[in-house]
Amino acid sequence: MKFSDMTYTRPDLEAAKADISAYTGELKAAGCYEEAKAAFLKLQELYRHLYTAYTLATVRHTIDTRDTYYDEEARFMAENMPLLREAQQDFQKALLECPFRPDFEAEYGTLFLKNMEMELKTFIPSIVPQMQRENALTLDYEKLIASAQIPFEGGVYTLSQLTPFKQDADDDRRRAAWEAEGRFYLEHGEELDALYDELVQVRTRQAREMGYDNYVELGYYRMSRNSYTKEDVEKFRAAVVKYLVPAAEQVVKAQAKRLGKEYPLNFADAALFYRGGNAVPQGGPDDILAQGVGFYHDLSPETAEFIDFMMDGELLDVLSRTGKAGGGYCTDIPDYRSPFIFANFNGTQGDVEVMTHEAGHAFAAYMARDMVPMENQSPTYESCEIHSMSMEFFAWPWSEKFFGPQADKFRYKHLSDAITFIPYGTMVDHFQHIVYENPDMTPAQRHEAWKELLGVYMPWMKLGEIPFYGDAKGWQRQSHIYERPFYYIDYCLAQTVALEFWNLMQSDRADAWKRYLGLVKLAGTRTFTELVASAGLDTPFGDDALRTVSAAALRWLEQVDPATLA
Repeated sequence: MKFSDMTYTRPDLEAAKADISAYTGELKAAGCYEEAKAAFLKLQELYRHLYTAYTLATVRHTIDTRDTYYDEEARFMAENMPLLREAQQDFQKALLECPFRPDFEAEYGTLFLKNMEMELKTFIPSIVPQMQRENALTLDYEKLIASAQIPFEGGVYTLSQLTPFKQDADDDRRRAAWEAEGRFYLEHGEELDALYDELVQVRTRQAREMGYDNYVELGYYRMSRNSYTKEDVEKFRAAVVKYLVPAAEQVVKAQAKRLGKEYPLNFADAALFYRGGNAVPQGGPDDILAQGVGFYHDLSPETAEFIDFMMDGELLDVLSRTGKAGGGYCTDIPDYRSPFIFANFNGTQGDVEVMTHEAGHAFAAYMARDMVPMENQSPTYESCEIHSMSMEFFAWPWSEKFFGPQADKFRYKHLSDAITFIPYGTMVDHFQHIVYENPDMTPAQRHEAWKELLGVYMPWMKLGEIPFYGDAKGWQRQSHIYERPFYYIDYCLAQTVALEFWNLMQSDRADAWKRYLGLVKLAGTRTFTELVASAGLDTPFGDDALRTVSAAALRWLEQVDPATLA
């Protein structure tokens, strides 16, 4: 079925709450496993319907944030879905205490119940009003960013549409684009500070009402950290500073030399990787999609079937438009057994990266769409990002199709970006730990904390010169900081694993794909550390993974012919 034909109906949440309570009663009264399982499967069906409605409302809202109908529906879902949590929690408790729990574990595995135990630590009924306020604030942030209309060279652009100008090879034009974008954020600086301040406070109140010292522990439970701890993340940070920051400095120093610029680079100059301009895809959005179809057809039978399903169902919305929310994502629509990809193509290298990245998510969702229970269809977020970030590297042999004669420039920058990204992403996570451990910080103190972290994780960036970014306020454009606390480290952990897959591809591509496909097929039945081990890879929490991939990446970069990097 095509996405446009999928029907959205606002769910009757009072009836849904009554149904959940009824199924809880049936579970408690069950005299055998089959009766208990029947109640469980009824709830699964209800959840599929509810999640489908939520997803359709949210996706159609992000496609056009000016659409008043779906804006209202998205806000209705954000405000009212938390009202189901108490009834959901009662069912979860009944299931965990059920005498037939061993039977559920035997049929569906133990992990979904372990995750359920963790989820119980994220909610008490009294925090519902604060959860509703949190949801409303994140929608306000999303709408503010989507509203950007930035005057530039006689035109008016969204943030995504401005991106090509921010990478222009002409120094003056590129800098002017960065300054234009910076002015937008500075003009809304007080509003952005106020939104984030209230988000920090409302999350902190939820945590303290539940008995936690601050939001960090609650945030980890909400992210289902089921196989590593805050201390493990701190070890990862230390390894990033030890191995990745020096490697990234080498990458940026080489970039500065190519550009004829002084090191460190300002934000505008850092956006230009080659003096002759960054690699750009051949053709427009339709051409990129067509080459993507060819890539997935060539890659494997499984990916060929997947991409045909996506294209036939018109399950990709990739054009950047006025009023469209920023960024990109993949989600799934359970009643229609369909993933959905949202993106903002803008004529840059990122179009190919988002095509392969989000399709990596979608492919994993497609492979797992019939698994029961729904909780087993997807692993935790850092594992989901392995699916996407590794898929970007599996697309390397098809770079000529996407970029033509600029394929080498693309590959060189793509690998370089992976090396420089991990320190940035780790900094985003470290910043959030500081903020939520010190929730009464002023906006000025938050900006100062970001400035100090830039010196640790990104010493190649020069402050000053560029408005907003040079003022150490650039964290405000990172939507995850507002919308998804503690998500960003997931990208860094996954990028480390993806680089391990990339390293394997250099010697045995078929073996790398076999390991990747095996990991994908496990879906959400294993923890992150178990999935990494299943592929025979090193955990990111020790020194080995980052030491190995940084050295391998630098060796690869050093052997590239400089003549191809003009």
